[in-house]
Amino acid sequence: IALIVMTLLIGPEVKGSRRWITLIGVNIQASESAKPAFVVLAAWLFAESTKRPEMPATSMALVLLLTLVSLLVMEPDFGQTMLILMVWGALFFIAGMRMIWVMGLAGAAGVGLFTAYLLVPHVAGRIKRFMNPASGDTFQVDTAMEAFSNGGWFGLGPGEGIAKRSLPDSHTDFVFAVAAEEFGIILCLILLALFAFVVIRALSRAYRSEDMFARFAASGLAILFGVQAAINMSVNLQLIPAKGMTLPFISYGGSSMVSLAYGVGMMLALTRQRPRTEQESMNAGMAQDYA
Repeated sequence: IALIVMTLLIGPEVKGSRRWITLIGVNIQASESAKPAFVVLAAWLFAESTKRPEMPATSMALVLLLTLVSLLVMEPDFGQTMLILMVWGALFFIAGMRMIWVMGLAGAAGVGLFTAYLLVPHVAGRIKRFMNPASGDTFQVDTAMEAFSNGGWFGLGPGEGIAKRSLPDSHTDFVFAVAAEEFGIILCLILLALFAFVVIRALSRAYRSEDMFARFAASGLAILFGVQAAINMSVNLQLIPAKGMTLPFISYGGSSMVSLAYGVGMMLALTRQRPRTEQESMNAGMAQDYA
């Protein structure tokens, strides 16, 4: 949060947004680092609310959400804002909160999106172009769809793609379309299956955990990973309005790659099965004999 505040104060403005800050010669996108850290901290607060009902942990988690979302909107970075809101809402639901609260939060998010549509020109422009392509420039998504069409099932071959020569952000936001053109729909389906496997496996391991913090944190990190991948692929396929979001471990990027790496690293640490110590095995054996 401190880095995001510094970005807002001294970060350079690029295309109307302040999202990057240079520290010791390294460009950092602080919002990327904030995502997994936010998920783990929110998970801890929800876990504490189940252990100690007298602790206002849920209210603290809501304050944390509003703080981070407010800073992201000020950048502005509505893609990361929507991602954070969806992951927090999923954690809120997993923690056993009442459906009426979940629906209320979803309604509040919808109102916020509508307000952004009314007040922020580039958000309105993206939504209008998505609803009516003739209303503005749709070069990026049109070129991405052309790449899918060119690639067919098996692609044109490594390095033989045509769309990447003219497609902006072909190495980051639209790398999925480039992969489709060069390696075909088969590779896209394999990537989709891999992302789905990671998310489903992590959620199943988290569900079996008896530690509420490990369960919530692993679930939140898995959902963060899966939703980010889904947003990127959906933008490439013109299923949702365009927004800048990298494809996990496929897109080029420094801050995003580091953030994803330690997020998945924490997810592995939280879901791994630790071997029993000798004393734990003896205690379990004694308990079984007594039973």
